[in-house]
Amino acid sequence: MREYAERWPAFAEAAAAAVEVVRGILDDAGLNYLSVTGRAKSPASFRAKAGRSVNGTRLYPDPMHDLTDVIGLRVVTFVRSDVAAVADLLGDHCDVLDDRDLGRETASEGRFGYASRHLQVLLRQPTHPELVDRQVQVQIRTVLQHAWAEFEHDIRYKGSIPEEQRADFDRRFTLAAGLLELADQEFATIRARLTGDLAGDLTGISTEPTDAEADADVEHEGEPRLPARELAAYLAGQYPDAAWSREDHYNWIAGLLPDLGIGSYQELGAVIGSVDDADIAGRLGYRHPPGAVRRLDDALLLSFGERYLALPGNAHRRGLLEDRLAKMR
Repeated sequence: MREYAERWPAFAEAAAAAVEVVRGILDDAGLNYLSVTGRAKSPASFRAKAGRSVNGTRLYPDPMHDLTDVIGLRVVTFVRSDVAAVADLLGDHCDVLDDRDLGRETASEGRFGYASRHLQVLLRQPTHPELVDRQVQVQIRTVLQHAWAEFEHDIRYKGSIPEEQRADFDRRFTLAAGLLELADQEFATIRARLTGDLAGDLTGISTEPTDAEADADVEHEGEPRLPARELAAYLAGQYPDAAWSREDHYNWIAGLLPDLGIGSYQELGAVIGSVDDADIAGRLGYRHPPGAVRRLDDALLLSFGERYLALPGNAHRRGLLEDRLAKMR
């Protein structure tokens, strides 16, 4: 217990490093997600779990190594198909030691309830000493599954349910779980249908410069002239089969375009049209359809090469981009 308490600050740093690794994996793949968070188990929590026993036999004789959730991450997605995509991506970049779909296990018993996918992984290129040969637990769930789990945990473990009301509370939690599962299915249908409708509506968007674009002068140089919201709609038309990207990614790539001299949809359309999407996909071997921003990112990288690599906004990922460019070439 004393050893863990002394090393806890290092474990907390390791958890933050693991979060950055997983975020990098998801961002590089262009996957849309709500959040990636992480924590190192607190000394008090470690003590409580390490001391568990059954019939006088300790469950964790060597807690520092036997506890596999000392470092835990949580990835929250928008729809269930993204849960599978996250798990597949982590399988490509990490060594997966265990993979449990608790929602599927619950459903196989004919029940509604806790739904979350739990992976035990080893990071292949750990960025912190405490991550070397240490399992990291990654929980992946949709935002609705997360809401149910957090509320249920708060009530059951932090609240006090009178014994005479326990059966009624259990029934209500089960009902809520069933309704949220239905809502998850509907959200997936809405996104799939909306994405298809947007693609049909926007594939014909004009790439001719507007009067405002044609009249733009040098004083606007270096500022985003293609607003992120409009850019998102435009890319939905250019890449009708692409998944949606994170909102902050649209803002980020819109900020890079002026540095490349791109200030109109006509100029952007010329860049997109100059590359072979199918060839790029074949060379990079996408496991899942990347988001629209990642598709544009690849097109800009192949079109501008070293100039794109040298942009200040790409400094944090230059190594990844160099590897990707080598594959595309």
